Amino acid sequence: MADGGCQVLMDWNLEHYVMAVTASLPGDLDDALDAALRRFAPADMARSVQDLMRQYRDGVAPADVILDSEIDVAAYAGYRMPATFAAVSAALRHTAELAPGFLPRSHVDVGGGTGASVWAAARVWESLEKVTVLEQSPKAIAMGEWLAKRSESSAVRRGQWKRGVIHKAVDKPAADLVTMSYVLGELPSTVQESVVVSLAADAEMVVLIEPGTPAGYGRILAARDVLINHGLSVVAPCPHDRACPILRGRDWCHFSVRLNRTALHRQIKVGTLSFEDEKFSYVAASRHPWPRAANRVLRHPTQRKGMVSMRLCTDEHGLTDTIVSKRQRDLYQHARDISWGNQWPPATAEEQAR
Repeated sequence: MADGGCQVLMDWNLEHYVMAVTASLPGDLDDALDAALRRFAPADMARSVQDLMRQYRDGVAPADVILDSEIDVAAYAGYRMPATFAAVSAALRHTAELAPGFLPRSHVDVGGGTGASVWAAARVWESLEKVTVLEQSPKAIAMGEWLAKRSESSAVRRGQWKRGVIHKAVDKPAADLVTMSYVLGELPSTVQESVVVSLAADAEMVVLIEPGTPAGYGRILAARDVLINHGLSVVAPCPHDRACPILRGRDWCHFSVRLNRTALHRQIKVGTLSFEDEKFSYVAASRHPWPRAANRVLRHPTQRKGMVSMRLCTDEHGLTDTIVSKRQRDLYQHARDISWGNQWPPATAEEQAR
């Protein structure tokens, strides 16, 4: 069940930051989710959210967290689906940018909850024709199917939803694209490697997303090693297949997407802000070696008078701090628009068409 326990982390000194464009749910998903949630009182869903959060804090195993009522599933969908959609969308967009010739026709999402990842993938790749969601909760499956029938994507509407519990391996059909978001951390550490191996079997592209915490990054880093050792090539975010240059314990590789909150979303989360920042770590790996980003922007670039400074993960020099000044004209204009998580320098039209 793709959960991840959303953690909202605020950057309080934003006046010098080059911020990413705020994301919103697509209209069809927003309408479907709103219709599903309005069947219940917001206060009741907020209480259900608090109960689910308590179970996770108390260390209840995910397989034992029972979504045993429609209101529990609605609360779960309202609480997590928007942020999961936004994070997965960002990871998949970065992947598609670097692999423009990857046009998947089939997609399997493992531990898909109420389906945020298949909605996200269908927005990135209109080529998708066959979608399969594997999920352990019958109630989550029912909610996911209900929402999917209201999608503008025919692939999402016709998607197959199958019940299954992840053990040492994942019983899944072959697919061009396999995703798993916010699930690795719910599995015992003893089975995580074998699960990643099974995800990569019969898949052209594998994308894994975890919370943007040191622990989430650690799981992504371990999964990255497994994928490389089994013959896949990293597509994103890394500009190389070598060891991560970030020193463990001092920092961690993660990214952020800002998401608009609806009034109903704020009520469920008992929040007052009109947005939230979802932090996530991810890796995308493919059996086809696509050209990589020359550099990846880590953290928010800082903008001061006449210059933009950014920290980069590079192919040849590890972590590098670079400054782009106004004297560099065209490059400076690009730098003013660059965001945390983007490749640098931005891809040219010719590169995007490869």
